[in-house]
Amino acid sequence: MTKLGADTYNVQNMPKNVKQGILAKDVKDDDASLVLQSLPIGLIVFDKELKVQSANPYAIECVRIQPNADATLAIGTNQNIWGSWNTILLDVLNTGTMRRFDNVSYSFDGKQAILQIICSAMKSDQSGIILLENITEKATLQKQFAHNERLTSLGKLASKVAHELNNPIDGVLRYINLAKRIIAEQGLTKPVEYLENAADGLKRMIGIITELLEFSRNRHSTLEDTPIDKIIDDAVKFYEPAVLAASIQIEKQYANSLPKIKGGNLFQVFSNLIKNAIEAMPDGGKITISALVSGGKIIIKFRDTGQGIDPQAGNSIFEPFFSTKGGKGTGLGLAICRDIIEKYNGTITAENAPDKGSIFTVYLPINK
Repeated sequence: MTKLGADTYNVQNMPKNVKQGILAKDVKDDDASLVLQSLPIGLIVFDKELKVQSANPYAIECVRIQPNADATLAIGTNQNIWGSWNTILLDVLNTGTMRRFDNVSYSFDGKQAILQIICSAMKSDQSGIILLENITEKATLQKQFAHNERLTSLGKLASKVAHELNNPIDGVLRYINLAKRIIAEQGLTKPVEYLENAADGLKRMIGIITELLEFSRNRHSTLEDTPIDKIIDDAVKFYEPAVLAASIQIEKQYANSLPKIKGGNLFQVFSNLIKNAIEAMPDGGKITISALVSGGKIIIKFRDTGQGIDPQAGNSIFEPFFSTKGGKGTGLGLAICRDIIEKYNGTITAENAPDKGSIFTVYLPINK
């Protein structure tokens, strides 16, 4: 269970009237009080005027306690999403109904947690209680599971579509090549040009299908351990002609004695990141590739001097079929990169450079 704020917001810096209620010693049933204080769930008691009477330690770690219960919830949540907590809590007291709120995002001391909140009335003395559970870890796992399920379904569909399209496209391309040959023998240049344009379109479709097939595969390499800098260098060498044609400089900043790692599809990841950097600088620029070891991880950064990433795109750039290249991109390259990196139990991030361009960072755990 994730806990927030225990070190930075304790009883001593709570509002005075709330602190007095929490530290009150005139509890009739000491055993019951001890149980409530030890519960692995947050408990806030408030009176009919919504003033907080007491809160157990778990609640103090979950939320920023205020003099009033509604303010305690409102200070860390988005009122546009959840509405007025004052109205909600008064309705709970007046009607005696229980209200439950799942997956509530709560900001507290610069951190964010996902809470489950239950509000209920205690009819005996016209007071109410708020139960809090930090479900951040559970919600994250559920989100990741749902994401993986969608990717699996999408991968199966992509594989089926790709296989169905491959054969007829290959046949059409063969007939175009035959027609080009016959027309060229007759000295007709314009029809040949038209057919070449058609062939280029089909080749682009083949490229999309290739990426669909790659996206649909779910495999982990069993290749021998390879120095990480060699894998990067191989990717750089592969794109040397494109780099020279685009008047781009490449600078390498490798730490000494970089560890080895199972190469597998990392070449594809690095190649894709270099290709994206080249396409981001049609008028030339610079790509800086750095690699070092820190905190038990290999950290590889690809920095370009292009236009950078649209801030509104965020992590969507790693989603399948999301493209910032208009009709020129399939939107699968970065999705494939993330899929490969995650199979290494690693992560990949994207951000804008402070001055100009973008930075893609790959984090890979060191082989044990």
